[in-house]
Amino acid sequence: MRKSGPPKGLIAYLVLELLEEKPRYGYEILKEIRDISGGHWEPSYGSVYPILYKFEEKGWAERIEREDEPDRKYFELTDSGYEELEERRESSTEKARDFADVILGFFHVYAAFSTDERFEIPDVEGEWQFNEDFSRWVVEQVVRHHEHYFDTEFERIEATPEEFYERRGIETDGK
Repeated sequence: MRKSGPPKGLIAYLVLELLEEKPRYGYEILKEIRDISGGHWEPSYGSVYPILYKFEEKGWAERIEREDEPDRKYFELTDSGYEELEERRESSTEKARDFADVILGFFHVYAAFSTDERFEIPDVEGEWQFNEDFSRWVVEQVVRHHEHYFDTEFERIEATPEEFYERRGIETDGK
């Protein structure tokens, strides 16, 4: 179970990956992360710039000057930054469960807002709503994205979480 927000280290990992492609400045990194998320998430300046400065301090990135844009702070990976990226790639496999917990957790809250009588959120015409139609639309978008990214038709998995975990050899830690 996740306590809050995106998996720890996600933004730093994304920054390393994006700097591997080419030198970038902070706002460019924010825009790229927004694009990767389909426009649904953009970290704050207050999270990206401290990461860039930390990378600079640790020797993983360095600032470079560009004559065409002298006022922008561009950063590029150093050799030790490439090494750090390789280490984080290997450790990122451990983050899959955290991602699933975030996605499922927020969907459960969305569904609770839609169905739990403790929440009295009115439907406002022309706005997003917490109801079955909008919930169905969210799920439909997830299915469409699955089919797009994995180039396959979505098939339902007829298994309980416990059966799925057992079949995949996943420790459940009582979850």
